[in-house]
Amino acid sequence: MDRFLEMQSFNTVVEAGSFVAAAEALNLSKAAVSRHVVELENRLGIRLLHRTTRRVSLTPEGQVFYGRSKELLAELADAETEVTSSREAASGLLRINAPFTFGILHLAPLWGRFRALHPQLTLEVTLADRLVDLVEEGYDLAIRIAAMENSSLVSRRLTTTRLALCASPAYLAAHGTPRHPAELAQHQVIAYSYFATKDEWHFTGPQGPVSVRTRPWMHTNNGETCLAAALADQGVILQPTFLVAPALAAGTLVELMPAYCAHEIGIHAVYPSRKHVPAKVRVLIDFLVEHFAQDAKW
Repeated sequence: MDRFLEMQSFNTVVEAGSFVAAAEALNLSKAAVSRHVVELENRLGIRLLHRTTRRVSLTPEGQVFYGRSKELLAELADAETEVTSSREAASGLLRINAPFTFGILHLAPLWGRFRALHPQLTLEVTLADRLVDLVEEGYDLAIRIAAMENSSLVSRRLTTTRLALCASPAYLAAHGTPRHPAELAQHQVIAYSYFATKDEWHFTGPQGPVSVRTRPWMHTNNGETCLAAALADQGVILQPTFLVAPALAAGTLVELMPAYCAHEIGIHAVYPSRKHVPAKVRVLIDFLVEHFAQDAKW
């Protein structure tokens, strides 16, 4: 008897909860699955499963064997993936999530080039600034602009951006130019709703870390709305340089308090697991890493 088939049948019975369900999952007859498990028990000389007319359950020995055999089957699958990945074609549907503004400004121009390299792929690109659940919502990969130290997801850094404190020349002429972060509490502020620190803005200055509790007159979940309000002379914004760099270069916005730096933020490609990464996800990550290493200058 094939030891692999015995082990696979046993594990599937445990995970499916019955011989009938395991037979359906393996596309075998119930008699064949039962025979595989019996042969395994006979070869080991122990009973692995308690069987009743309504259910099966693990014996203590079965519990031990199930844990070890599950690991062995997973390692075998990993080995097969490793040796076949080099010839696996990137094909099928690739579901991607990205922040709204970054997705429009810096990802949208890339999709045509990526598709030309991998014509067997179909892309579904969703833009949303909220934090999506990759597993629950079925995404293959997401772009995150955030610190990833405490994330359970696997991440690959693509590039970095920094937060720039900005206002228009007309706003500053009317309300004065703040020289210290504490003065922001007295200014009109347009705030981004998804900041991890909410309305408390953090900086690093000549004497070390500084924070200020701002009092925004408007919150928005969209960076371009913050930018538009600042360009309309409506107040001070704290937004990433990948968004505000053109306005700073044109002089329609002025960067404030350069001695007080806001934090640099990583831009990451994230995906659910390091194991069994599909070819379609690997090629997209490699493409983005190469692009941002060469072209993104913020």
